[in-house]
Amino acid sequence: MKKIYIAAGLFLAIASGYGQNRSSEKADKLYDSYQYVAAIEEYLKLAEGRKGDSHVYRQLADSYYNVFNMGEAARWYAKAAESSQDAETYYRYAQALRSQGKYQEANRQMDRFAALLPNDQRAKDHKANPDYIPSLSSKDRLFDISETGINSKDQGDFGAVLSNDNILYFVSTRNNSNRTDKWVKQPYLDIFQSVRNADGTLSEPRAVGELNTAFHDGPVTVSADGNTMFFARDGLNDGNFDRDRKNNVKIGQQGLYRATKVDGKWTNIQALPFNSKSYSVTHPSLSPDGKTLYFTSNMPGGHGDSDIWKVSVDGSNYGKPQNLGSNVNTAGKEGFPSIGENGILYFASSGKQGFGGLDVFRADLNRDGEAVNVGKPVNSEKDDFSFSFNTAKNEGYFSSNRNGTDDIMKAVPVCRVEAIAMVKDGKTGRALAGAGVS
Repeated sequence: MKKIYIAAGLFLAIASGYGQNRSSEKADKLYDSYQYVAAIEEYLKLAEGRKGDSHVYRQLADSYYNVFNMGEAARWYAKAAESSQDAETYYRYAQALRSQGKYQEANRQMDRFAALLPNDQRAKDHKANPDYIPSLSSKDRLFDISETGINSKDQGDFGAVLSNDNILYFVSTRNNSNRTDKWVKQPYLDIFQSVRNADGTLSEPRAVGELNTAFHDGPVTVSADGNTMFFARDGLNDGNFDRDRKNNVKIGQQGLYRATKVDGKWTNIQALPFNSKSYSVTHPSLSPDGKTLYFTSNMPGGHGDSDIWKVSVDGSNYGKPQNLGSNVNTAGKEGFPSIGENGILYFASSGKQGFGGLDVFRADLNRDGEAVNVGKPVNSEKDDFSFSFNTAKNEGYFSSNRNGTDDIMKAVPVCRVEAIAMVKDGKTGRALAGAGVS
């Protein structure tokens, strides 16, 4: 499956490694410029011919991993692992195996990873509890989930956020234009909205035209009063990109932007001051009081490939971004933060112990403790991410590719209140032994 948010700069690429050769030069050039689908085609020619080697197999596996095709990634990691590899290759191989439910084989690859990087927190977690899946599977269910009815066939939908004025904003590749991201050969992301009706159903989505451009737009976050929005946008729109002169390609970085609603339209779009040509900032989530903005970035000073950060907001002034630290972030990938009124942060991680791919976690920022996996049915062996929760409506939304494409699903907390009742005779007032209430 092609994962569009890779190209949108949400989780950046795995760097090219060692062992390049002249026969793979064309494929390596495509890989180094993030054109993974085209790179896969070239690596396959080599791998299925007589020019396959450890480098080609690993690069091919990494290409599939970067577009979240874990079945093919696992296949080619297995070939690459016949020769010695670096630690991260074994970790990615384990992740690909977990996404297929092959936990024992994943543990064997984690053993190899841990032997090479024993001080990595992921290695420490594995050594402390390698067989965590049964206990994770048996956790009390926190949410019931259901379909939303707004997903598009064969296109990706994610980043759903329900505002207090009953508008569900999300991003999708369902647009009808011929614009295609060459990295993953899918349409660019656009911002859409759907109205939540009184009965909880959602109206037919429509594009938010004033926010969408010729490149990637979204995901978004909205203030409590519904009049201020922060959203991500591709840097190719306003020159926020670097040029890879070696491969003759522009590398756009995601940036964050602010917009205000005037007469029902989003206007006055302004870039945030900490956007950069050197790294991406994306996945915004504004605190209910409007004073703190959480986001995902691979800016310097992080723990891994992408981390969750926060920055203070005071009108149009912003503080210095702060990393949320090791209780949330790992040496892997963290993203899609969503902060609630009670200080509970939901986010996605590939670096913490989960069922496979990306899992949804929650952290209580009012306490100093590790984030916890929210368990099934929100999480699965596939990618589960972009969880948001509206406390006033007592419902959340998240995305999952468990059915083959990124679909938006609804999550409602499980009621765990136990009622104890005494049944009495209506005339005498005496308790009735053995009576039940349903």
